Amino acid sequence: MSNSRHALLALGLTGLLTALSATTSYAVDLRIAWQPIVEPSKVPQADGAYEAATGANITWSRFEGGADVIAAIASGSIDIGYVGSSPLTVAASQQLPIETIFIVGNIAEAEALAVKGVTKPEELVGKKIATPFVSTGHYSLLTALKHWGIESGSLEILNLRPPEIAAAWERGDIDGAYVWDPVLAQLKAGGATVLADSADVAQWGGPTFDAWIVRKDFAEANPDIVNAFVKVTGEATDAYIAAPESWNADSAEAKKIADLSGANLADVQLLLKGYVFPSLEQQAGPDFLGGGTATAVAATATFLAEQGRISGALPDYSPYVSTAFVKAALAK
Repeated sequence: MSNSRHALLALGLTGLLTALSATTSYAVDLRIAWQPIVEPSKVPQADGAYEAATGANITWSRFEGGADVIAAIASGSIDIGYVGSSPLTVAASQQLPIETIFIVGNIAEAEALAVKGVTKPEELVGKKIATPFVSTGHYSLLTALKHWGIESGSLEILNLRPPEIAAAWERGDIDGAYVWDPVLAQLKAGGATVLADSADVAQWGGPTFDAWIVRKDFAEANPDIVNAFVKVTGEATDAYIAAPESWNADSAEAKKIADLSGANLADVQLLLKGYVFPSLEQQAGPDFLGGGTATAVAATATFLAEQGRISGALPDYSPYVSTAFVKAALAK
């Protein structure tokens, strides 16, 4: 074979490889922090619907509290995370590069102060009460104590994650905890009684909620992936809202939620009712991402600053909330 023919073949092969490399796309890596909480997005998580809709290589990492999720996002090891309003407020107050993209639900009976040997608030003095620090439970506990006129220093507040709370309760090491389901349900089954829940605390001026947040740099680089994530999450929530009674112990949905959250299958339907879930259409409205979320975060920040939990509140929290992704999801 002549040198010229070798050259032509080489040129043709090089051109082919160049064309292939130009047209071949590689899936984006998406790292999601989830928590074992009873809520509708567990269903598409179990089904692989997020992978199908986003086309991303998803790594799901389980976390036991929002503070740990925020730390992971701050370190750059997580792109999208599930957090409560209190850790979200702390993160925004520290001006971490995040945006709130979906409100999972306002917390009602799903979080509560469960106790034993205590029948009225003043009997909390001197007791050992556990809660994950910088969580919605922690915020609600402090709000309840303020409402009751009880100094937080008059009782021993322990920083424990939900699994640690369950273990400490079984050992008899604590007198109660402000925690969420499914661990809350375990405490109730073990003889605890509810002194106040987050629906009560909301009436006392301390509403709380759970949300999905995203790193701003990831969202800017991959808006279509974030849009798809929000759409799948919203569709799961809407499916529950449309037929909540059908998500019973005999349903595939309840079984998937129980498997991922660790909740008892028989309890799933009741635990879902511990939240007030907004629909996808409501997300961008004035009560949620369209205004209410930033207002609620600002109020939480003011309280946390008064309690010395953060150095101060920002003048405006709207840069940490986005309606763009729910609007895009609705448009599809």
